[in-house]
Amino acid sequence: MADLSEATRRLGIYRRLLGAQVRSHSSYRASFGLDLTANALMPLLDVAAVLAMFRVTKTLGGFNAFEVVVMFGFSATAFTLADLAVGNIERIRFYVRQGTLDAVLIRPLSVLGQLLTLDFTIRRVGRLVVALAVLGFAVSRANIVWTPGRMIMLIAGPLSGAVFFSAIFVGTATVAFWWIDSGEFANGFTYGGKDFTSYPITVYSGLFRRVFAYSLGFAFVGYYPSLALLGRADPLGLPAWVSWSSPLVALATAVVASVVWRFGVRHYRSTGS
Repeated sequence: MADLSEATRRLGIYRRLLGAQVRSHSSYRASFGLDLTANALMPLLDVAAVLAMFRVTKTLGGFNAFEVVVMFGFSATAFTLADLAVGNIERIRFYVRQGTLDAVLIRPLSVLGQLLTLDFTIRRVGRLVVALAVLGFAVSRANIVWTPGRMIMLIAGPLSGAVFFSAIFVGTATVAFWWIDSGEFANGFTYGGKDFTSYPITVYSGLFRRVFAYSLGFAFVGYYPSLALLGRADPLGLPAWVSWSSPLVALATAVVASVVWRFGVRHYRSTGS
């Protein structure tokens, strides 16, 4: 009972911290509205770049326009969910440089939980709304034969991708404990991963595809969930069950990121070290 009471108390603290951030961002309504609009335009520009390729070809990597946009929708929804929830963890390098991380460490709360609530950015919700709309439109036009499993995948796919991207955000941000100027390194995996997963992995080849699609798991964000939803066999020859394994890949990535994060926090020795 005591543990439950303590957990409830801590959740209340995080809720108040989030509420303070939301009130702070929305206090200037005109500026807040412009920020929401500007953020909502970003996924539209990204999907326009994808569709532009179909002006010169009828298929991309063996998939038609609506099938590719389904993959884009999975990727964009997963990334925007992760970016909304944990994207501000990339600011940890500034906290380390300025020494403000030390104040976070001495509080009787989760270090990660504090960092995620202290700089929460509600304006990113505009991107999420547009990404969901793109996914919904593509799914409605892709001639999907609906089954209970595919209905589950429509929900589980973006959520699994969000867990995966969240783990990438946290894992790459941890590098800042040893290398303060690691922002570009982290962005190469987070924002670079978003761009990579916006297209079928069949357009990539060789070592690049083996490393990013399979070794790092980015193929399980948009490509394989889309194959499961569309009922398509993998042109690369992997068995059908692989298309349904995104939740397992996301869980494994989250476990690795958790271990890396805990290791980084334990070995952090303040700004003066």
